[in-house]
Amino acid sequence: MNFSPGRFALHTLLVVLGALVGTAGALVQAAWLPGGLLLALLATAGLFYGGLRAVGGPFAVVTAGAGWLLAVILLSFRRPEGDGVFGGGLAELLYLFGSMAIAVMCATRAAPGRPAA
Repeated sequence: MNFSPGRFALHTLLVVLGALVGTAGALVQAAWLPGGLLLALLATAGLFYGGLRAVGGPFAVVTAGAGWLLAVILLSFRRPEGDGVFGGGLAELLYLFGSMAIAVMCATRAAPGRPAA
């Protein structure tokens, strides 16, 4: 595996983009149901698949997923006032499990440019 400074910067960018997409998806999926849920899942799929194509390996999905997971976990905590982003409804569960399923599908996909065996 090649760990050049450019590749490290690209993975760092994927972590930041993952956190941004996770935050935006958490806010949008409940605000505009069902269109917001679909938009959040499409953004997550675009991030994971785009990272896979840009870097050329499944580790890109892992780094983007780490940023996404960090944002979603931090947003799931309740504040002292009692409010939080995730209320525990069906849309939140579909967003969480759907995004995780998309990440697994992208990470286990054959590498771009190589024929599947």
